[in-house]
Amino acid sequence: MRSYDPIAEYIDYLSIERGLARNSLAAYRRDLDAFVQFLEIDSSESETATLPSILAGVDPATVGAYVVHMRTTGLAISTVTRRLAALRGFFNYLVAEGDLERNPARDVDVPKPEEKLPAILTVEEIDRFLAEPSQATLLSYRDQAILELLYATGIRVTELVDLDSDSVHPQRRELRCIGKGNRERIVPLGEMAVNALERYVLRSRPRLLGSSRNRALFLNHRGGRLSRQGVWRIVSRRAVEAGISKKVSPHVLRHSFATHLLENGADLRAVQELLGHADIATTQIYTHLTGGHLHDVYRDSHPRA
Repeated sequence: MRSYDPIAEYIDYLSIERGLARNSLAAYRRDLDAFVQFLEIDSSESETATLPSILAGVDPATVGAYVVHMRTTGLAISTVTRRLAALRGFFNYLVAEGDLERNPARDVDVPKPEEKLPAILTVEEIDRFLAEPSQATLLSYRDQAILELLYATGIRVTELVDLDSDSVHPQRRELRCIGKGNRERIVPLGEMAVNALERYVLRSRPRLLGSSRNRALFLNHRGGRLSRQGVWRIVSRRAVEAGISKKVSPHVLRHSFATHLLENGADLRAVQELLGHADIATTQIYTHLTGGHLHDVYRDSHPRA
């Protein structure tokens, strides 16, 4: 490898040929300098200990060791992935310039992000959470309908606040919502949710609406459409009132909805449709939560279990 500063020339290439912004160039420089520090380069140690000569000796094992080093020092997966991508680009450049025969980072695996399983409430916690409030008020009728609907359908909080008064059909026990990608879907409603909605629509919504012509199903105390933040506050407050120590959000109710369906034998494809997932791989995360249930089903069903 010829004697020059390969990182400086690569940064110039990214600036001139690729047109990267100053902040991006600085980020690339930091990521590549971190790799150099890992290699413990010390040009004053000997005449041959130059950066080009050291880089010429880097092999896949070296890059793999660097990945392990980054993980053991506590760096986030996203940081490790970004630094590895920076190395691949850098070594591709050196190959194109004729300074390396092959890219030593090409076949090193990018670590996959750690999959975080969604939090859920148990059925007992759901019962406490959805217990009807002791006082019947305009807002308590509304809040109860919201909570019952979130757990009964698994809809997203954005889908809930976007519902209009004609989105729900109590007689048919279903609602129509618009999900991600502007995809419409029909979701069934259970008896408890229908009853809570009818109480809200008959006893509370007309008085909250007043003289307004707002088409929103769920209204705030001024008669306007309830916001996502408003729903989050309702859910959080009810969790505290129910004595639930877990951090509960509308998304936790969505996760609980999906998990409880699967635990009771629902088909994964059906749950995918109910949740509005475009890809069933997104729905499959819930199968990790129901592993114990699957063992029970196997033990009770297989002839030689």
